This record gives sequence, structure tokens and C-alpha cells, in this order.
Amino acid sequence: MFAGLILAGGAGRRFGGPKAWALLPDGRTFLEACAAALHGAGAVRVAATLPPGSVDPQIPGLNPLPLPEPGLDMFASLRTGLDRLIQSDDWQVLAVLPVDHPLVTAETVAALAAAEGQAVIPSYRGKHGHPIVIAREVVGSIVCGALTGPTMREVLKAVGAVDLEVDDPGVTANCNTPAALSEALKAANFDF
Repeated sequence: MFAGLILAGGAGRRFGGPKAWALLPDGRTFLEACAAALHGAGAVRVAATLPPGSVDPQIPGLNPLPLPEPGLDMFASLRTGLDRLIQSDDWQVLAVLPVDHPLVTAETVAALAAAEGQAVIPSYRGKHGHPIVIAREVVGSIVCGALTGPTMREVLKAVGAVDLEVDDPGVTANCNTPAALSEALKAANFDF
């Protein structure tokens, strides 16, 4: 069984506001799309770090985790979510999905969660993407401070992450600006 963590706590300055609330052409927020991918893949629990002071987005099955202060880096935001999720013992692996990757499919998340390894990184046409999947043991090592980053790149290297080639352009579609979202939708012929 696996859980999901959506990293959505940033201010989204390049997007014009928090990307959690950015909209896809079908009217869903990035946060809703990411939660749907994780739930659709079978996640037993899904949490999302959100900007400080955020109200509950009222997404069924989503546990909102507003960050304690603005300006936290990605690894500090990650740790906030991991600290909360490690308290539940109903999962063995965790899919970590940045909110600016709202085009990832549930099938991809399920394949990553089922893959063997302490950490799994998706690749599309040889390019790494998101979400990454990490074993509960790795989560515990981050929470207790044995794996300190300062970014996930160092953690993934330290635990010997494996690549999983997937047929999903959403894993590399980093929609961190409106222009990047538009380009990703065109490049992959996404149809909403």
C-alpha cells in the first residue's frame, strides 16, 4: 500500500500565484488533478503541503497541511509532510508529487508505487521527472535526520534510486509558468 504527498506550499511567483489553485483547461485546479492521480492509482492516504494560512480546499480524501511559515525551501516543505505522514502505519511507499506536475496519470503513479527499490524515479524518453516514490524506510531516515538532503537529489543518490521508463509525458511536464503549462498541453496533445 502507498500514500501520496503533494508539494504545493510555494507562493508560485512565476505562475502569478500559488500553483495549487492554478487551473487546467478542464476547470480543475492543479491540486485537484494531482490528488486525482494519486487517489486513482490507489493511494490509501493523500496529504498536501499548502501555503501558510490556506483554507481547507475541500478535496475529498485530501489532508491539507498548511506550512508553518512562508519561504520554506522544497526540502523543508517535504519534511513537514513526511513528519505528518510517518505517523500513519497503513502505507509502505510514498509517492511525492510536486503540484506543478498536474498532468501525470494515475497509471504512471501506480506503476511507480509497484516498482522495486528504495526510491524510484520516472523517466520519459530518457528525461527524469515526477513523482518520485520512496520507501517508508527512506521517509523515516529523512524524518529522523539521517538523510538531510539538502535536496531530494542527494537523498535519491544516497539510497540508490532506480529509473523506471514510463510512457507518460506528464512526468516531465513541469508546469511552473502559464507558458510552460500551455507548451506541455500542446506538446503532448493533452485533450481536456
